[in-house]
Amino acid sequence: MFKFLKGVVGGSGTGLKDLPYNIGDPYPSAWGSWNHFRGTSKDDGSPVSIFSLSGNDAQDGHLAAGRNGVKRLRTVRHPNILSFLHSTEVETHDGSTSKVTIYIVTEPVMPLSDKIKELGLKSTQRDEYFALGLHQITKAVSFLNNDCKLVHGNVCLASVVVTPTLDWKLHAFDVLSEFDGSNESASGPMLPFLSSFEGCLIYELFSGSKLGKTEELRNTVGIPKSLLPDYQRLLSSMPSRRLNTSKLLENGEYFQNKLVDTIHFMDILNLKDSVEKDTFFRKLPNVAEQLPREIVLKKILPLLASSLEFGSAVAPALTALLKMGSWLSAEDFKVKVLPTIVKLFASNDRAIRVSLLQHVDQFGESMSGQIVDEQVYPHVATGFADTSAFLRELTLKSMLVLAPKLSQRTLSGSLLKYLSKLQVDEEPAIRTNTTILLGNIATYLNEGTRKRVLINAFTVRALRDTFPPARGAGIVALCATSTTYDDTEIATRILPNIVVLTIDQDSEVRSKAFQAVEQFLQILKQNYEKTNAGEAGATGGASAIPETAGLIGWAMSSLTLKGKPLDQASLASSSSAPSLASAASNATTTATEAPSVKASHHTRANSDFTDQPAPPSPTSTDGWGDIENDINEGHESDKDGWDLDPIDEPKPAPALSNIQAAQKRPVSQPSRPPATSSRPKVSTAKATAKLEDDDLWGSIAAPPPATTSRPLNLKKTVQSDDEDPWAAIAAPPPTTRAKPLSSGRGRAAKPAAPKLGAQRINRTSSGM
Repeated sequence: MFKFLKGVVGGSGTGLKDLPYNIGDPYPSAWGSWNHFRGTSKDDGSPVSIFSLSGNDAQDGHLAAGRNGVKRLRTVRHPNILSFLHSTEVETHDGSTSKVTIYIVTEPVMPLSDKIKELGLKSTQRDEYFALGLHQITKAVSFLNNDCKLVHGNVCLASVVVTPTLDWKLHAFDVLSEFDGSNESASGPMLPFLSSFEGCLIYELFSGSKLGKTEELRNTVGIPKSLLPDYQRLLSSMPSRRLNTSKLLENGEYFQNKLVDTIHFMDILNLKDSVEKDTFFRKLPNVAEQLPREIVLKKILPLLASSLEFGSAVAPALTALLKMGSWLSAEDFKVKVLPTIVKLFASNDRAIRVSLLQHVDQFGESMSGQIVDEQVYPHVATGFADTSAFLRELTLKSMLVLAPKLSQRTLSGSLLKYLSKLQVDEEPAIRTNTTILLGNIATYLNEGTRKRVLINAFTVRALRDTFPPARGAGIVALCATSTTYDDTEIATRILPNIVVLTIDQDSEVRSKAFQAVEQFLQILKQNYEKTNAGEAGATGGASAIPETAGLIGWAMSSLTLKGKPLDQASLASSSSAPSLASAASNATTTATEAPSVKASHHTRANSDFTDQPAPPSPTSTDGWGDIENDINEGHESDKDGWDLDPIDEPKPAPALSNIQAAQKRPVSQPSRPPATSSRPKVSTAKATAKLEDDDLWGSIAAPPPATTSRPLNLKKTVQSDDEDPWAAIAAPPPTTRAKPLSSGRGRAAKPAAPKLGAQRINRTSSGM
């Protein structure tokens, strides 16, 4: 029976071999006769602390006190009291002697004295951390005294341990017992312990030495002046005059500092309103710089990550989290910060989503391709169709960081569809940035996708945008991706579309167009020279001039250098073409503004822009789109590649093939009659040009009319009476004069075609 009771009270295991933990290296110090070891769980390898106490006799007083400590630690729960996990008692025999060992397994902690040496805090930072720790231990002691009616009896430096998050926790419950202040017999034996109450901890903490005798408590040299009155009351010789620990917590002068206030606010974050939270988290990044770095990373950072993950924090907390995370190593950032950020992408809070997209460049590189493709992108992609233009643009810009980590299936099957829609977005800045982004991610697309998408996106859409910076971005994007086009595409699909922009209304666009024409002509010329020299395998894009690298830099900085000049990303210049940095500056500045950018916000002042005819709408595929599809009959797989979503495009008119056929026929037509003598004399060159132009339409012109019948079957007066254009639709003149109405009230003669209303009135009046 005794062994059974001992097992129930003293332990929860059957032996050391059944202990589900591995015992590691010991710490140099521990409380009393206990030994403190590092340990790990056999199940998942998580760290723990293992305390052991040994005795040669089962009835040893130390073992009895140890069993009392195990029982108390198992039953008493508080955030500032060491958390109990497991315990067991093992008895071993060595010949005629036996040895009994008690094991306690708790959360991972280390002795306070060792932690203080490890931190090495000085002056103000040390005092702030001591104030935080004393505040936590005081709450634990107050809980034992006032709520549980228990007396710890041995609060000192050795009875305090520190968690990995730098929290102070109270343990060593070997002499913990009930205390009734009204019972003199109970209070008598406890007075020696009470005299070394929490004042002993304060003394050892600030003096840096272990308390040897009671008289040493009178030495108050190292104790802060704001804490000294309370320290003296804690050590009063009369228990009735001793300061209650709950009153010690009210010492606002000592316990109120930046570190204590910050952690206390985060502990009760759920009780704060949104205004208080917003104010607190906006100030937190600056406050964190003034606090001890290790305390911020090990204590405040986990609290902040937890509050964001469970929804109690607001969007500004993400800025503080990323700033603190920047102080971590790359490996620690992936473990402590990145999991929280990945979970936040699933949040429905619009402010959280905006904050994530604004800071994606700070953590995007740390995410693996699998995480981005499977966990992040599906949530980010919802922003492409968001009703907020600002969120759509942020989602677009975030792809500059996330797109390189996406799989080809996601790039071609999802992202390009969204970009196709954004290229006809109602906001001009979004259309411009879509073109810029596409130029940047072109290198991550496979060759087939590039062939299908790039030329159509840059020529059919971007070069015909009504927004000048969007047209400029299309030109620069074509130049930046020049390595992907062959000679045929350059000559038949790219140059014809760029040349038109050399007469654009906007001077910036014209400048870019001229430079692009020179660049692509150089590419064609270089390939021609290489072909003549016998260099086999030379393709159009392989010999692009060095400006391509500069153009890629321009496109990237247009998304990243918001509101900054492009000095760092200026375009490389060559001997035949000037630098494109100045030509791209207007498009860069305008495209990176908020989506509410209007034409009046451009850095280029163009007062008469609205008075000039606008180019075709970017959603239109008429005009150049039809011509380019007919010119490139050998690229039928390329024509509609960019329209990954169903976007209706009209088929080319059948008559256009006849135009091309007419252009290839000889100019002279023997059946054409000579010009009449009434036409004025012109030079031979002009006459020949006129004949060529007229002949282009010969193959599709309608035959001359056989009769002189009038079109539209109108009356003869339509064409004979040129002086009166309204004669065709005018009513004939009246043949009779209208009779005047009767001025009396009697019945008038019934008209020839009475109206229905008049008949009702007549019947009503006749009835009366």
